[in-house]
Amino acid sequence: MANLKNFIKSKTFFIYSVLLHIFLSFILILVSWYAFEPKVYNFMVQNFSAIKTGDENIAVIVIDDKSIERHRWPWSRELYAEIFEYLQYASPKLIGYDAILSSSDNSESDIVLFNRLKLIDNLVVGFSPLSEINKNSDNYMDKFQKKFQIKINDKRTTIYPSIYNSISKFPQEYFNAVKYTGSVNVNQDYDGYLRRADSVVRVGNINYPSLALRMYLLLNNADRITLNNTNVTVDDTNLVIPSASLSVGMQNFTRYYKRYPNSEYTHKKYSAIDILDSLNNLKQGKKPIIDPAEFKNKIIFVGANAKGAGLALEDALPTPILQRHPGVDIQATYLDNLINNEFLKTTSFIQDLAIIIFISLISFILISRLSIFKSILALIFIGILYFAITVFCYRNGIAPNVITPLAIQLITMIFGYSYKFIIEGRNKEKIKNAMGKYLSQDIMKSVVQNIDDIKLGGKRANVTVLFADIRGFTSMSEKMTAEEVSVILNEYFSEIEPIITKYNGVINKFIGDAVMAIFGEPIQDINHPQNAVKCACEMLKKVDQLQSKWLFEGKPKIEIGIGINTGDAFVGNIGSEKRLEYTVIGDTVNLASRIESYNKVYKTNLLISSSTYSYVSNITDVIKIADVTIRGKSKKMDIYEVLRLSD
Repeated sequence: MANLKNFIKSKTFFIYSVLLHIFLSFILILVSWYAFEPKVYNFMVQNFSAIKTGDENIAVIVIDDKSIERHRWPWSRELYAEIFEYLQYASPKLIGYDAILSSSDNSESDIVLFNRLKLIDNLVVGFSPLSEINKNSDNYMDKFQKKFQIKINDKRTTIYPSIYNSISKFPQEYFNAVKYTGSVNVNQDYDGYLRRADSVVRVGNINYPSLALRMYLLLNNADRITLNNTNVTVDDTNLVIPSASLSVGMQNFTRYYKRYPNSEYTHKKYSAIDILDSLNNLKQGKKPIIDPAEFKNKIIFVGANAKGAGLALEDALPTPILQRHPGVDIQATYLDNLINNEFLKTTSFIQDLAIIIFISLISFILISRLSIFKSILALIFIGILYFAITVFCYRNGIAPNVITPLAIQLITMIFGYSYKFIIEGRNKEKIKNAMGKYLSQDIMKSVVQNIDDIKLGGKRANVTVLFADIRGFTSMSEKMTAEEVSVILNEYFSEIEPIITKYNGVINKFIGDAVMAIFGEPIQDINHPQNAVKCACEMLKKVDQLQSKWLFEGKPKIEIGIGINTGDAFVGNIGSEKRLEYTVIGDTVNLASRIESYNKVYKTNLLISSSTYSYVSNITDVIKIADVTIRGKSKKMDIYEVLRLSD
C-alpha cells in the first residue's frame, strides 16, 4: 500500500497515465475508424449532405420492372436501338450508356443496334477493366488504346501497381460503331458501401477516364487531364477533382443527392417502355407518352435495373443514401459532381489527428481547471458545438470524422476525472497530514467523517483532562538561545505525543511549554481515567530517559509536572462560523490546570484529583494530600500524589 501511494505521488505515475491514455486512444481511433465512422459517414451524408435532388438537366432512362413486363428479358438489341432512335428525336446534349456489351450473335438485331450507334456522335459507352491478364493475340489492348485513350499527364510521385491488367472486349462491330468510352467500374468499401468513384482507372501502365469523366470531357470539348498525388485536373476547364492515388487508379468521394419523392432515384427517371411506346406513337403520328422535347439539351443515361423474379438484371449497390441504389443513377451522380464541381472532400490523417489532440487537450484543461459540474457542462457544450461544426462541414462538402473525436473526448473525460480524483485524494491526504501536525489526528478524522455537518456547538461528556508543564522553563529559556530552546521542546513533544496517542488520548493544544490532553473524547474510552494515569506515568519515565540523554549532550536538565482531573465538561466546536476550534471547556479543565500547578508547591511530579483517584485507586500507589485550598474553590479538597502503578 505504501509503495502504491509513493507511485501515485511520483511523476512516473503521471507519465504512465498519459501513455496509457495515448495507447487506449490509439486503439479506440482504429476501432472507430473502421467500425463506427463509416456508419456515421452514411448518416451524415444522408441527413446533412444530400440536401437537394440531382441536376434537373440530367435524367436516366431505365429498363425497369415495368419494361420487362412487356418485353421479357433478355431484351433484343433492336429494342435498345429504338431507345437510341427516340433520343435522336429528342436531341439531348449528351448520352451515357451504362452497360458493358461484350458479345455479339451477328443477328439482324445486333446490326440494327450497331448501325444506330454509328449515327450518334454524342454517345459515351461503358467498358470494364479486368484483373485477368490479356491472352488475346489480336492486339486488342493496343487497338483500344489507340482509339479511345485521351491525353493524360501523370505527375504523381507515387504510383501503385495496378490491379487491372486487361479490358472487357467489345464485339468488332460495336468497337467500330462507338466513338467514346469510359470505365463503368465501381469499387465498394470493405463494408460493401459505395462511397467513392473512380475518376481515372489504371489498366497496366495506361490510364483511362471513367464514364462520367469522359462524358464531362466531351461535354466541354476537352481532351487533356493531369494526375497529381491528391487530385485530377481537367486542363481545359481547370476543374480540380480531389482524389486519392490508389492501386485502382484515382478515386474521389462522391457527393450524393437527395432522392426524388416516392422514388429510388436522385435524378429524374423514365421507364424504357414509355420511351419505346412514345417512339411508336411518334411513328404513327400520335401524341407520345413522353414528349422528346423533355430531353432536349439534357444529359441522358441509359441503363437497366429491374427486380423481376428470377432475373439477374438488378444493378443496385448500397450507398450512404440507399441500400439498393440503382447503378445508372450512381453514374449520373458521378457526372453531376463533375459538372457542378460538387465533391465531398474528407479531412486528411494529419487534420483528423490535430482535431483529436485539440479536443483532448481542451477537455483535459477544462477538467483540471473547473469543478466537476462546470467541466461536464463545458464538455457537453464542446461536444454539441463540434457536432454542429461537422453538420456545417458536411453541408459544404467537407467530411471530417464525427464520432472519433467525441469518443476520444469521452475517454479523456474518464481518464481526466480518474486522475483528478486520485490527485485530489492525494492532496487531501497531504492536507490531512499537514493539519494533523496542528490538530490531533483523531480530531482530524472526526472532522473528515462529519465534513458536511461542521458547526458551532458540542456536547457534555465525562472526560479526563491532563496538563503537563515543564518546571523552571522561564529561567532555562533566559540562559539559552531561542533555537536551543526550540530543539529541546520539539524533542520533548515528539517523544510524549506517541505516548498520549498510545493510551487513547488526544493532544488538544500546546501552551508554550505545556501540553493539554483529553481522554474519553473524541475517542470513546470507558477506561479514560486509568489510561490517563498510565499515560502520565509513562511520560515521566520517558522524561527520565531524556534527562540522561540531554545531560550527556550538555543540555540542561528539565523536570515536568502533571495534573489530572476527571469530570463532566463541554466538548465540541468553539469560536465563530468562520474560525472553529475543537476543545474542551469547563470547571473540570480549570481544576486539572490548577492541580498541576501544585506540583511546584509540594515538589511532586504527578498529582490527581479525588474524582480521578476514585477510578484508579486499585491500580496506583498514592500519597493523599488533604485539605488543599484550590483557587476558585470555596471548599478545600483532597488531591493525591501518584507514586507508582501498583502490580
